[in-house]
Amino acid sequence: MFERFTDRARAVVRDAVEQARSDGRRPVGTAHLLLAVLDDGDGLAGRVLTEAGVDPDDVRARVRRQTTGDGGTGLDEADAAALREIGIDLAAIVARIEDSFGPDALREAVPAPRRRWRTHRPGGGPFSPRSRKVMELALREAVRLRHRHIGTEHILLGLLRESGGRGARALTGAGADLDDLRRRVESALRTAA
Repeated sequence: MFERFTDRARAVVRDAVEQARSDGRRPVGTAHLLLAVLDDGDGLAGRVLTEAGVDPDDVRARVRRQTTGDGGTGLDEADAAALREIGIDLAAIVARIEDSFGPDALREAVPAPRRRWRTHRPGGGPFSPRSRKVMELALREAVRLRHRHIGTEHILLGLLRESGGRGARALTGAGADLDDLRRRVESALRTAA
């Protein structure tokens, strides 16, 4: 399937893999794919997201909160709620730390996962089940549209169609309407043809 990807789509996938690696995360998730699409602002998918008013910084912050708990502390929502009950404002603490030491101060404090002898998961490669589903849906979207290639627009359509991963949740959290984005991508494809 990867041979059908355009150069730009291949670059997006490589960027997603690199983002997951730099985050110390494995496998590559739908959020990494979304961030890579957003970073490729010159591609059709990146342009559609920008024209729809999606703020890459807002989406990136939402993804970070989803993957590292409340504000990058590594705590989940239940822990944050327990702290709020006893009068500890975790958001204020995080803000003070980031003001003093920089925006990624807490992320740097989290140790990187230890490397194991096996460097990939059997059968899964570097992609999570949801991100593999996004890639499969990207192929299906290309076939449905009778395209012989898979571009960034097809990856975005796959992300939108999958709709349950962190990537789609970050988009909806940022105020984007997934159905509207789908219509915008398809409209942009029609005008580009």
